[in-house]
Amino acid sequence: MLLIYGKSGIYKRIRSPLSWRIGASRGFKNNDGLLGYRGKDLVKGLAEKDPRWLFDSAADAMFIAGPDGRLLFANRAFETLFGYATEELSGLSVESLIPPRFRQTHLTQRAQYAEHPASRVMGAGIELYGLRKDGSEFAADVSLSPLEDGLVLTAVHDITRRKRAEEALAEQSARLRAIVDTAVDAIITIDERGMIDSFNPAAERLFGYTPAEVQGKNVSLLMPAPYHEEHDGYLQHYRDTGEKRIIGIGREVVAQRKDGTTFPIELAVSEMRVGGRRLFTGLVHDITQRKQAEARQEKLIRELEGANEELKNFAYVVSHDLKAPLRAIGSLADWLVADQAAKLDDEGREYLRLITQRVRRLDGLIDGILQYSRVGRIRETLAEVDLNQLLREVIDLLAPPAHIAITVAGALPTIKTEKTRIQQVFQNLLSNAIKYLDKPQGEIRVDCTDAGEDWEFSVRDNGPGIEVRHHKRIFQLFQTLAPRDKVESTGVGLALVKKIVEMYGGRIWLESKPGEGSTFFFTLPKGVAITIGES
Repeated sequence: MLLIYGKSGIYKRIRSPLSWRIGASRGFKNNDGLLGYRGKDLVKGLAEKDPRWLFDSAADAMFIAGPDGRLLFANRAFETLFGYATEELSGLSVESLIPPRFRQTHLTQRAQYAEHPASRVMGAGIELYGLRKDGSEFAADVSLSPLEDGLVLTAVHDITRRKRAEEALAEQSARLRAIVDTAVDAIITIDERGMIDSFNPAAERLFGYTPAEVQGKNVSLLMPAPYHEEHDGYLQHYRDTGEKRIIGIGREVVAQRKDGTTFPIELAVSEMRVGGRRLFTGLVHDITQRKQAEARQEKLIRELEGANEELKNFAYVVSHDLKAPLRAIGSLADWLVADQAAKLDDEGREYLRLITQRVRRLDGLIDGILQYSRVGRIRETLAEVDLNQLLREVIDLLAPPAHIAITVAGALPTIKTEKTRIQQVFQNLLSNAIKYLDKPQGEIRVDCTDAGEDWEFSVRDNGPGIEVRHHKRIFQLFQTLAPRDKVESTGVGLALVKKIVEMYGGRIWLESKPGEGSTFFFTLPKGVAITIGES
């Protein structure tokens, strides 16, 4: 028997729900052959025991309501879940446990249930919510069990955690779907038989098929021969042996569009298991443009190799076939000056002087062209070069006039480089400074400063200076600012310096004020520097 609250608020005696459940159970028949003596004693003991202990031991909230929808009994889990104390349960209606927006609908549903009572899960396919005493809501699963006299046993399970997990999973799935749908590359999923399971929008654009056209069909549909014929065999081989040829490795293959055209792709395949199914996801990247670029690059390299070979031949022709007759002309002019000068008038001697001067200019120009063509093409063995010693050698070689002073400020680094190339840089910069100085007392200063990742060198003079509009032009091949008959120059020196500096990863620039002088700056990466030597 069970004591419960009646309409008047006093206790009533009703038949124990526990005895109904036991009586209906297939596992507890009052049969000596099934339970024996101890089994009969257990059934008798349970039937006589106050069933409150069973309800209160349940993890889910449980309550019994009468035909009018008012609570007659509730367990401790109910009190904990809904926040009501035992003394507050008398006369509490079922509708008070439901959010207001659902109450009217619930009244109708409760009336319908009273007409056709049966054990069932309430709200299948719809979301149900409970309302606590403090007004907070929670998602719930509700099951109903009809008892005698129109009473209904209700069990309420709080599914808040499950709903949060479902929402998190749904959000994660939505994010994943958004990533797949907006991906630039095609993403295709197949099962272990090679049948297409999913086909993202990028795959539609790339292959020309809609998902409906390919789902459930063999992925070899997207492959030309011989990949078409080999694919199923590869899958079978992998299922039998576990040997991976593409999975987790990636490779370049050829794919085929709906219109039959083929194109190169980069394919990466990964394996996963979803709900007991083995699936393979392929990430397909169209590398048509990359292949075209590689083809253009290969063509360009071949053209450059051909041009380089022609340049070598040109250099050979210049150094042998052109310089030989130049030397002959120069020698003949020198002979005329030495042996026939007395027979020539002033005009004739001037012509001979011009011939000699221009032969030497052309010879210097040829030498400059050869030097320029060798930069980056003919490489020397790298060696440690002490720039302090190198500068002394360059200055001695140039032998500046007495009125020009060249100073080196501070210590210069020792670098690992091609000695001839770095010597050409300093020699051309210093030679230009000496050549164009127009002051009674010339001053040239070489300096080096720490510029972070680079060493920054400078060559400053107090010469005539260079206008800003010429700052880029002077680094071009064969460009000179002064007339060649006034200052002998090939126009190759600064172009050669720029090419060498940039070959080493540096840069070169100019700062100048006309009438006051110029400063040429260039940098070399510190990666080539080894030590700082003595000044």
